[in-house]
Amino acid sequence: MITYLKSGKSAEDVAEADAKVRTTVEHILADIEKRGDAAVRELAEKFDGHAPEKMRLTEDEIQAAISKVSESDLDDIRFAQAQVRNFAEKQKECLQDLEVETMPGVILGHKNVPVNSVGCYVPGGKYPMVASAHMSVLTAKVAGVKRVLASAPPHEGGPHPAIVAAMHMAGADEIMVLGGIQAVGAMALGTETIGAVDMLVGPGNMFVAEAKRQLYGRVGIDLFAGPTETLVIADDSVDGEICAVDLLGQAEHGPTSPAALLTNSRALAEATMAEIERQLTILPTADIAREAWENYGAVILCDTVDEMVEEADRMAYEHVQVMTEDPDYFADNMTNYGALFLGPRTNVSFGDKVIGTNHTLPTKKAARYTGGLWVGKFMKTCTYQKILTDEASALVGSYCSRLCAIEGFAGHGEQANIRARRYGGSNVPPYGIVEKT
Repeated sequence: MITYLKSGKSAEDVAEADAKVRTTVEHILADIEKRGDAAVRELAEKFDGHAPEKMRLTEDEIQAAISKVSESDLDDIRFAQAQVRNFAEKQKECLQDLEVETMPGVILGHKNVPVNSVGCYVPGGKYPMVASAHMSVLTAKVAGVKRVLASAPPHEGGPHPAIVAAMHMAGADEIMVLGGIQAVGAMALGTETIGAVDMLVGPGNMFVAEAKRQLYGRVGIDLFAGPTETLVIADDSVDGEICAVDLLGQAEHGPTSPAALLTNSRALAEATMAEIERQLTILPTADIAREAWENYGAVILCDTVDEMVEEADRMAYEHVQVMTEDPDYFADNMTNYGALFLGPRTNVSFGDKVIGTNHTLPTKKAARYTGGLWVGKFMKTCTYQKILTDEASALVGSYCSRLCAIEGFAGHGEQANIRARRYGGSNVPPYGIVEKT
């Protein structure tokens, strides 16, 4: 039996908040599409407090920003990017082009073709998410994307030096100082001075996530990556202190970030809740983490390990930290998650910042149908076909003709018939379309 010792906001309350966000985003995107740069600058002034005449940084401005970053910080960024690059390159090696002769004279294949242009959003808000530059810009470049436009909100009235450094080192072709809906809207829709992209990627707050959702179709997107979610699955092999650290470590992302504990130990559940209260008295980011925990936190008690697996799959959270006697059991049996962090030696922060896996992951149960951002998200697997012999064309044409007749597609059928007649001498009758002689 599943028992909620603590629960967050109701589904109805969340849906009501989502509806307000949808309306706000819809109006802003319509304004950007109508008025272009003028709308973007007004929105930047309103929400970012910074609206330069030229939103794209020059090479001199990029170098000036990088010069403000200490060499030790640059070394740390280089280390993180090396891990992300290495894993992305290994992932790309798994994407093989294919060409096969499926029957004599018939060649089928596919090619993995990079998207031509991508807009990468790097969150800035209260926390400048330097790591998001690695995850999006660098991964796109490993995939072979020709044009990468990266954008992040201003910090203290100008570009954030470390974010600009990370974007530049990752290979961004253009860098903008622009945040929120106005950033993703400008990149997707284009303005007088900002060239539109083919795809949007990167995490963000609820407004950025909703903007990407509304823009999907006009451009491609990686996935719906809204406020961070973390699920800690634990048993009595660990203690309340480490569970509380891992929950609050992600709750500090923002006041709408869900953090949940799923356990089969009532003693651990109660110890974790008590430890959370203690840590909230000393955590420097407690103001945000407390609001997230009080409104979106949950503690769920299960009777069995299998019940824990079932509930975790139902929740389909973005990050799933497993600290149990047998964490591999969850890896072997769970199907719905953004990323797994197996055992107490690792944690979500490693994945967020440095270990090499991508931190842009599905939220709001999107893990039921998609994984996170990876090099393959920037690739289109495009098929092709060719027929090398007259005999193969006639054979396929005869089958195709009869299948088209079943469906009543006369034009499709004649495409098959003309090949059968020309290449096989077949006497297949046309469907009212006579070949010229």
